Amino acid sequence: MSSAQNRTATALPPVPASAQERLVTSAQELLWERGYVGTSPKAILQRAGVGQGSMYHHFTGKSDLALAAIRRTAEGMTAAAEEIFSAPGTAYDRIAAYLLRERQALRGCPIGRMTQDRDVVQNPELRAPLDEMFGWLQHRIAEVLTEGRQRGELAAGLDPAATAASVAAVVQGGYVLARAAEDPAPFDAAVHGLLTLLAAQRTTDGPAAPGTP
Repeated sequence: MSSAQNRTATALPPVPASAQERLVTSAQELLWERGYVGTSPKAILQRAGVGQGSMYHHFTGKSDLALAAIRRTAEGMTAAAEEIFSAPGTAYDRIAAYLLRERQALRGCPIGRMTQDRDVVQNPELRAPLDEMFGWLQHRIAEVLTEGRQRGELAAGLDPAATAASVAAVVQGGYVLARAAEDPAPFDAAVHGLLTLLAAQRTTDGPAAPGTP
């Protein structure tokens, strides 16, 4: 038997997702689609393909499951953003990469949409992951901008904290405008407008970009 045949013969079938995993994933999807108020336990169970007993075996109820789903979504978004912010390149390059990365503008931000649910905002436990993620995002963007200013890539007068707040606001506001217009164009226009303003803060004194003589 060849090594390829041996690998095929000994390959194990994929392990099916556990009921708990399916519940969390389904809740993530539905919260993004319908928001917290519009997501019923019944809808989650139907999408996950599990019975009511499975839900209450792993979670105390809708709020507990929603918290797990929101945290999972926030963690995924944080990891994706960090991959961009920690990549090689100038501060401008990394902020631009974050702003220009592929997004589903018409669906809105999975975490930002949660802030529009009164039941989420008024629940300290459900709101905590939102506050943590947006707080981390602005802090991390400010760190990237501070690094760029210290390296001479960005103007010394640039305010990293205020600029980071603007970046976060433009992204979230862009989602709202795109959904209102049912067109991603307003999101794209907002992002490119911000990049034009940020580009004006670049200097010629910073280190050359990779590949630049």
